[in-house]
Amino acid sequence: MERENTTLSEFIILGFSDLNDLQFLLFTIFLMIYLCTLGGNTFIILVTLADIRLNTPMYFFLRNLAFLDICYTTTNVPQMMAHLLSEKKSISYGGCVTQLFAFLFFVGVECLLLAAMAYDRYIAICKPLRYSVIMNKALYSQLAASCWVSGFLNSAVHTVLTFHLPFCGNNQINYFFCDIPPLLILSCGDTSVNELVLLFIGGRQKAFSTCASHLVIVLLYYGSSIFTYVRPISSYSLTKDRLISVLYSVVTPMLNPIIYTLRNKDIRKALRAVVVKVVVFKCHFP
Repeated sequence: MERENTTLSEFIILGFSDLNDLQFLLFTIFLMIYLCTLGGNTFIILVTLADIRLNTPMYFFLRNLAFLDICYTTTNVPQMMAHLLSEKKSISYGGCVTQLFAFLFFVGVECLLLAAMAYDRYIAICKPLRYSVIMNKALYSQLAASCWVSGFLNSAVHTVLTFHLPFCGNNQINYFFCDIPPLLILSCGDTSVNELVLLFIGGRQKAFSTCASHLVIVLLYYGSSIFTYVRPISSYSLTKDRLISVLYSVVTPMLNPIIYTLRNKDIRKALRAVVVKVVVFKCHFP
């Protein structure tokens, strides 16, 4: 018997409701991770802007990456933490649309930006004598702009396709935010087109790098996101996939500042220069 299509006004986010005894512990852990993500990525942006020597393509892309990490983590982590401490774990239909669009937008831009950064490192290492000529300001600005525009278009396509589907009464999302896989599972319509688009775009999300630190991020980010999206809907197990989603949407943004700055001499020099300026300023203007 065919189910009647129903217009939903909200979705219930089940999240980690099956771990009732660990709600406050999870809240504390995610709060610490979120604060580290905000602090670490803000640090990258400020330090690389403060030192004119870091006005290079590599650090231009790194600032974009740090900003993206702040944005896409903020689209779901604060709400997830709020749900851990509240009885009402719901999001409006419009809020779900907005969250999905924003998350896919920032994640899509980051996928492309990682590829652009890999290309930048390839030119720097394999063609060092021509690096400044090839990676001029016009080129790396255009690369970044194309990442943002393509990310917007990618998000718009997926969001329209997802919410064009009919939902037949069941509004419980067994996930901690609005994402494509759990929404496709809730739909009572034909999701074959959505799955084909996911496979088509996911199959092109490949990045290569000659730098170990960048390769770590690429493997973490692409590996977990491809595992999440590039599979038939029938094979999804949302209970297990929540852990994979936490990896690329919560943990990876926190690791980016550590991986990209921990052994970076330029960042350490820039930080020392900033500290010296602050000390000198305080000495002259106590």
